[in-house]
Amino acid sequence: MAGKIYYPNMQTKTTVVNGKEILLDGEGYLLDLDEWSEDFVTVRAKEEELELTSEHWEIINFIREYYELNNVQAPVRDMIKNFKKTWGKEKANTRYLHKIFPLGGPQKQGNRLAGVRKPKGEH
Repeated sequence: MAGKIYYPNMQTKTTVVNGKEILLDGEGYLLDLDEWSEDFVTVRAKEEELELTSEHWEIINFIREYYELNNVQAPVRDMIKNFKKTWGKEKANTRYLHKIFPLGGPQKQGNRLAGVRKPKGEH
């Protein structure tokens, strides 16, 4: 995933991954998508007080793969459809996805951790 995004007057912040400062926008989205790594996920999850499980990683990897194939964020309905096969109806639903990603669901917190762009329409 290539791409840097910088806007004049944009509020930024940083996070440190393996001794390297990584530039984020004011909401915690990567400004350089090439800076993403599994260590980035671990650091950011800790900063967001999220204890990662295998389900989080499955969703993060799904979001990344979807983005790489389609160059857009994965719609929640596509996530649900995909995970219904392995997780069943009890977990493959919007309520559960927002429960495990409490800071904005998979569309916000999941995308931040997966290192993809902010969902369209957000400012």
